[in-house]
Amino acid sequence: MDILHVVRRECVASGADTADKAAIIHEIARLAAMVPALAGTGERDIEKGLLEREEIGTTGFGKGIAIPHCRLESAREFVVGVVSIPEGVNFDSLDGGDVRLLIFIVGPAHESSDHIKILSTISRVLSSADAVNEMVAARSDEVLYESFARHLRDEPRAEAGEEKSLFLVVVQDEELFRQILEVFGATEPRFTAVLDAENASSYLAKVPLFAGLWGDNPRSFSRVIISLARKRMTNELVRRIEAVTGPLSQSDRVLVTVQDVFFSGGSLTT
Repeated sequence: MDILHVVRRECVASGADTADKAAIIHEIARLAAMVPALAGTGERDIEKGLLEREEIGTTGFGKGIAIPHCRLESAREFVVGVVSIPEGVNFDSLDGGDVRLLIFIVGPAHESSDHIKILSTISRVLSSADAVNEMVAARSDEVLYESFARHLRDEPRAEAGEEKSLFLVVVQDEELFRQILEVFGATEPRFTAVLDAENASSYLAKVPLFAGLWGDNPRSFSRVIISLARKRMTNELVRRIEAVTGPLSQSDRVLVTVQDVFFSGGSLTT
């Protein structure tokens, strides 16, 4: 899916003036309900879906941004919109700060994979403070739309029918794990899975022959990300992983290996 195809110009509002979280969610529902792609989905249904998602946990992720989103049975297509609030609004954000930029998603209930890809791509764009500041500074709806669209165009696009690479990424830091997983989610891999893992030393230490050889407890957090990606994305994925971890040659919490794939067959649902 190309996210640019679901960003709706009529759902872009710069310089919104809202008093609180409830008011901005109501405004988002109003904007989304006007889109023909959501014909048959009422404003109240959209607002209810957004509020129910907020009850699970705030989508105000800190640093002045929020990504309110919901999935609805009545929705047949995705709708993505952007709202800027230069003065900020209290959105119950995780860091306690006001939100100045919101990118919202309304999508079909059964399109989990595409919903995750859209969320991950948006999260990648918003990880750039410069991109966020530029969008907040936009003084018209059209300028805000063009700013958001330009940053989305900078995201690499994969093409069908390409050779593939297999990534194995071992991560021993929970925050780095989350960020690296977002990297894969935003670049449309063919398949990504996560496995719990544990250092071999934790097992060998229990074998009498090797007892006492390890004085330190192994790190308690360890995950393995397995991802089948298009080969042309390999260098970009490594670059983005290092943007999170720093130079991999200096990391003792992340190990990345990449292999060419001779054959892959079948498919899996997410």
